[in-house]
Amino acid sequence: MSASTTNGTLQPAAAADPGKSWLRRGKDGLTAVSLTIYALVTLYPLIWLFISAFKTNEEFYASPFGLPAKWSLENFTRAWEVADMGTAFVNSFIVTMLALVITLLLGALTAYVLSRFQFKGKVLTMGVFMLGLLIPIHSTLVPLFIVMNKVNILDSYAALILPYTAFELPLAIFICVAYMNTFPKEIEEAAMIDGTGYWGIFLRMMLPLSLPALSTIGILAFLRYWNDFAFALVFINSPELKTLPLALSVFATGYSTDYKLTMAAMAIAVIPTIIIYLIFQEQIMKGMTAGSVKG
Repeated sequence: MSASTTNGTLQPAAAADPGKSWLRRGKDGLTAVSLTIYALVTLYPLIWLFISAFKTNEEFYASPFGLPAKWSLENFTRAWEVADMGTAFVNSFIVTMLALVITLLLGALTAYVLSRFQFKGKVLTMGVFMLGLLIPIHSTLVPLFIVMNKVNILDSYAALILPYTAFELPLAIFICVAYMNTFPKEIEEAAMIDGTGYWGIFLRMMLPLSLPALSTIGILAFLRYWNDFAFALVFINSPELKTLPLALSVFATGYSTDYKLTMAAMAIAVIPTIIIYLIFQEQIMKGMTAGSVKG
């Protein structure tokens, strides 16, 4: 216990106020309970989806919030066959990965130029890219359909990859520029003295240093590409090219009352996004806060 000096004599320090200690514990406990309740409320729809995927239709109608009498994978295998989800998974994977690679490469290259070089029209160029954030995506469906029809790329992977990349680039550039602006100029100057060119600086220095920002862009883009329905519905007609959201639409027609298959199909479709998000969730916050504070 620490002590204080009064009139040349040592006096014991005052003990901590027990009232304040209990008050602090009460606040901490209330915060923990509030966060727990919020987490349960947020996660419950997802938990309910997976529980419902194991039920029969009779159990779903009789006890929509109860547990299934028998936990069977029959609904999942049946939903996989009905919607041809194997083909849809392959198509979604191809489209998502190709669009993701192009988005990250073009976004990082553009951000490198805008953040590290000075040239006339730089502010205007950045402003034009940022205008892309203000465009309502679905308002472009008709013009895009007309253009793609004229250049004969409808009903192909390119009909999805190109618009996905175009609409994601403004956000990718915005995040990357904010992050790259925090890098000190000295590291580039030292590299150029050693004989490293611009491409070497970009590939060996800027890209590795920008991984948190690129991870954030990649996660957000993956979620948008994987779950997109509107573009795939308008631009894709062939069954062999349908993506996962289009495959799930079969349960809104002929199987609209077969809830056990609908829930099972939705549970299958949501698994990849859950896995990706859980693995990279920390990178989202790192990338979104990158560049907000210098030093």
